[in-house]
Amino acid sequence: MKDGHVHTSFCPHGTKDTIEDYVERALELGYTEITFAEHAPLPEGFIDPTPLKDSAMRYEELDRYFQTIEEAKEKFRGKIKINTGFEVDFIEGYEVQTANFLNKFGPRLDDAILSVHFLKNPSGKYDCLDYSPDNFGEIAEAYGSVENVHRHYYQTVLKSILADLGPFKPKRIGHITLANKFRLKFPIQNEFTEEIIEILENVSMQGYELDYNGAGTAKPLCREPYPPEWVVNEALKHGIRLVYGSDAHQAKELGQGLDSMILIQK
Repeated sequence: MKDGHVHTSFCPHGTKDTIEDYVERALELGYTEITFAEHAPLPEGFIDPTPLKDSAMRYEELDRYFQTIEEAKEKFRGKIKINTGFEVDFIEGYEVQTANFLNKFGPRLDDAILSVHFLKNPSGKYDCLDYSPDNFGEIAEAYGSVENVHRHYYQTVLKSILADLGPFKPKRIGHITLANKFRLKFPIQNEFTEEIIEILENVSMQGYELDYNGAGTAKPLCREPYPPEWVVNEALKHGIRLVYGSDAHQAKELGQGLDSMILIQK
């Protein structure tokens, strides 16, 4: 069993649990493989739009991040496969900076995820899609409707799949229905089936994987995985590999969502 999406204490909005705490909990759950995919530093020149500016780890901590994971690999050698990874943000307009970062640090990675959290809004500034329900409501008001936010999110996910980010571009696309995080407070009439199918077609053509993310099941305004069951079934029809990710930001969240997600055997 693999968990391909785990955060660490290097995440400013995460936990103080150590990487050893995570690994020991993973072993209790019977994991055979785990990927630490910390939020990579945001691109040079990009200003984090969140109030606390805590969306990603600091550039200055990269060496210590890599070293800490290497130490865990050595300590738990033969017990579990530990992967060094990142969750890399795709930010429209910062493709060159992101490619430069990946060219520098990609050789040190075993695994990685490419995700969309930030949307370039009509004014040319950026919004964090999943920060809070109140913030999401403000974004929807600025965009004219909740549906417009979802549509723009899926358009940005598609751009991330098609973007040229160099040879170390992550091959797994993160939580492709993250726009649903606050769906029970901000319901939509349109499931955006066409947009999601287009995303799946391009994931398949590129030979990429999908992050099958359990975090949404624990979110009180979502209560479903990213993506939900109908999208998983469509992905399987397209021959797309899905990799379970707890998206844990503390050790006790490892395995979240598994009880309500489709068991996929490869």
